Amino acid sequence: MTGTGDMRWFEALQAVLGDSHLWQPGDVAGRVGAAVSPLGLRTTIWLIDYEQVALRALPEPGRDTPEPLPISGSLAGRVFTRVSPLRGDGFRWWVPMVNGTDRIGVMEFEAEDDQDADFVSKCELLAGLIGHLITTATPRGDHLDLVRRSQPMSTASELLWRMLPPLTVSCPRAVISAVLQPCYEVGGDGFDYALDGDTAYVAILDAVGKGVTAGVACAVALAAIRAARRAGGGLAEQARAADEALIEHFAELRFVTAVLAELRLDTGRIRYLNAGHPAPLLLRSGRLVRELDAGRRLPLGLADPRAQPGEEALEPDDRLLLYTDGVTEARTPEGEFFGVDRLVNLVERSAATRLPAPETLRRLSHAVLDHQGGPPDDDATLLLVQWSAQAALDTVPTTKADDD
Repeated sequence: MTGTGDMRWFEALQAVLGDSHLWQPGDVAGRVGAAVSPLGLRTTIWLIDYEQVALRALPEPGRDTPEPLPISGSLAGRVFTRVSPLRGDGFRWWVPMVNGTDRIGVMEFEAEDDQDADFVSKCELLAGLIGHLITTATPRGDHLDLVRRSQPMSTASELLWRMLPPLTVSCPRAVISAVLQPCYEVGGDGFDYALDGDTAYVAILDAVGKGVTAGVACAVALAAIRAARRAGGGLAEQARAADEALIEHFAELRFVTAVLAELRLDTGRIRYLNAGHPAPLLLRSGRLVRELDAGRRLPLGLADPRAQPGEEALEPDDRLLLYTDGVTEARTPEGEFFGVDRLVNLVERSAATRLPAPETLRRLSHAVLDHQGGPPDDDATLLLVQWSAQAALDTVPTTKADDD
């Protein structure tokens, strides 16, 4: 940055970073607004709600807080779904805001006049910084988390959401994305992942039962799997650790269905254990190839020392979809199940429109809720693994033209 304008942007970034380590969650919008004001800009920070239905403005002192913007049918929503900036009316721009590749929301920039050719890139840089700062500031208090909520969260949901990693993570060779519904009442479902070196580890879990008891069982199993993995244990050791933890901490029989998998990022080779869970779906060129029905063992919490992992060779751009039975067993008031065929059909249609993995899952989860036409009877969790350099790039904010 060498020009006068560039130096002013540099000073704005300095103003944001200067004491950000001391920010309280409620300070974010005001501090950012004050930092960019010398640039002739006004910003509004929009956070995605837990339902992933609307963007909610972060309140800023001295300004009226705008009403939420729906993802469907709004310019800001289009920016969020495609992770690509767009210009609005007048001198207004909308820029995606992520932490890594996890979509947090959108930043709105309103200028006093037209800007130079590098303006959008500078806005993206600032939005990326704010995305990271929001992530670090959120655990310090309740303010940022409350902005994202439209209703109170159950005890079980509070427990599990604090246990889970971000919904999306990407590396140069893969993207992993997940979604949970109902977000305010989730009980026994959970997921996990880790990207280390040439290996991606993933897990999806569904504890039998509902409410806090199911949530605690899922949390115990998830913690045991992580502890075993971080101690160097493979799939069998991770499953065995979950068995032992569930047996130790619950006086009555308590079990959790799960799929544990490890993907070699350099070769596409995947190994997996299926502990009484629905079989993962392998999609290639946008079409279902087969269910991965090997690697079977008893649910976690029921020791099964004879289980052997299944194996599969992925091809570049393959998608592996894992889900809990709350997805396929969701039913209409008349009793019609959502079913595997409907799930596959929707995934194939999403592939045809080249939707990024996180947006594919967002739309799938809403399709499940719409199918039920009311409060769901069970948790519904989806996890998508895509072994693809391009898929990973599609989750990164970019100034490419949005042709949707």
